[in-house]
Order: sequence, then structure tokens, then C-alpha cells
Amino acid sequence: MRILRAADYRVMPWKNGGGETTEIAAFPDGAGLDAFDWRVSMARVATDGPFSLFPGIDRTLSLLEGEALTLSFEGRSSVVIAAATPPYAFPGDVAVSGLLTDGSVVDLNVMTRRGRWRHHVQRVTLENPHPLPRLGDLMLVIAAQDGVAVTGDAGTETLMARDTAIVDEKAVHLAADGPAVVYTVDLWRL
Repeated sequence: MRILRAADYRVMPWKNGGGETTEIAAFPDGAGLDAFDWRVSMARVATDGPFSLFPGIDRTLSLLEGEALTLSFEGRSSVVIAAATPPYAFPGDVAVSGLLTDGSVVDLNVMTRRGRWRHHVQRVTLENPHPLPRLGDLMLVIAAQDGVAVTGDAGTETLMARDTAIVDEKAVHLAADGPAVVYTVDLWRL
């Protein structure tokens, strides 16, 4: 298990130049926006507008902070994403615009290159200690708030808000002092 601290994440401009994204992790390490096989990031969306297009990429979006974000897709129905809704998967090569409901939001964005990797994102609410099996080849656990303890083979690490544990063990055990939320990202190499 490896811990990534939120203070150490890389901040970079959006592909379309409309804002900034905070990269949590990408593979291969240091890969640019056109060369990654998988990428996990966060972005503050402060204004309505188009999302960047990512040809050949599958995306999943979750809301970490804020009221709601409506995704308007070209040729498809709109979808509302809020903190309590399940993560929403969509192809990165479809034109989509975001419309804010009530102020800015922070989203969690997971992307995998089609044909090389696939992913699955879950929002997990911890009310009691919780065993968490790794489903894919690799799993990321991202804390939504302070004080999530992650116990693996090498011991226990405490995640603060937005910190990430990269898990290559078969399972970890999660615990928190009170109700807590984490997001899990399972990644499979194809």
C-alpha cells in the first residue's frame, strides 16, 4: 500500500484551458493528457461550460463537494450528479457541458484508455469498520474527509480529506471515528 497526500498532488490546466485539475495519480507516471492509460483527478468547476473531449477514453464522474452538476450530452439525456448519487460513467469522446445548480463543485474524475484498462468507481459510506477487497489489478481509496484509517499487510495509515491509498494487496480494512465516505477506484489491465 502506498499513500498519496493531497498536498503533493500535481495541479495543471484543463485540456480545454477552462480551469485547473488536480491530478491524484496517472499511469504511466508523468504521462500527459494524451498519453495516459489511466488517470484519477479532481477539478473545481466554478462556471458552466463544456468539458474537455478525450477520444478513446472512458470516464466516471463523482461529486466530492458542492450541490449538484448537470451534465448535458450531445444527442443524449441530461444527468444530474450530486454527492449522494452513484458515480456516473460516460465516454470521454462525447460532447458534454456542465451546468452548476448552486455554486461551484469539486468532482472526482476517473479515466481509462479503452482497450488498455477499465475501471469501476464506488462511493462507500463507512459507519462501522469495513473490510474492502480489491476487485481489480489495483485499487485506489480516496477519503472524502479526515480520519479514515486504512489497514493493510504493512500496518495502518490515516487518510485526511482527499488523501489516497493505492492498494495492491488483496484487501484492506477501513475504519473511521464516525460516519465517513470514501471513493474506491478499481482498475483492470486488459
